Amino acid sequence: MDDLRPTDPARIGGHRLLGRLGAGGMGVVYLGRTDAGALAAIKVILPEHAGDEEFRTRFRREAEAARRVESPWAVSVTGADTEAERPWLATEFVPGPTLSDVVARRGPLPVRSVTVLGRLLARALASVHAAGLVHRDVKPGNVLLTASGPRLIDFGIARTAGATALTATGIVVGTPGFLPPEQVSGGGAAGPAGSAGDVFSLG
Repeated sequence: MDDLRPTDPARIGGHRLLGRLGAGGMGVVYLGRTDAGALAAIKVILPEHAGDEEFRTRFRREAEAARRVESPWAVSVTGADTEAERPWLATEFVPGPTLSDVVARRGPLPVRSVTVLGRLLARALASVHAAGLVHRDVKPGNVLLTASGPRLIDFGIARTAGATALTATGIVVGTPGFLPPEQVSGGGAAGPAGSAGDVFSLG
């Protein structure tokens, strides 16, 4: 976790911000604590996107869909404000290394561990898809490992099934090496990225 910058807010939606967990093309993710003491990962949308009314409309729809995801293997949404000057979405904070970090340090996982991990992540994706969302960035870096099992995280580029992308036309979203063919091509003849693309990325 990195320290907050002078330009970062001190609070977001009832959360006192403790530091930066990461940043991307759509926003900054902060670690925050509620007045009750609960930790949360809070994604705050960048100003250039916050000023786009079409983006806000889609973000609002997708935040509502993300609230419907119910799975012990995916992080849950704990709060959101899609009407704020800079819209934000908060999820439960899960301490633990990512799958990519563990593999980098220890090498490939045992076959039995991979089998269990794949089964639980498939259940997480089933819940995501049942809520009407497509994750679009399933990869080891978006899987946290805990003592009780994996957690699928980062719905930063998720979108409602069948909707157009939140990013500008022609921009490929996702991570090279895990993208399904239709996502690489931006849809086209293959159609928009859908739930099958998430299954492809899961492997």
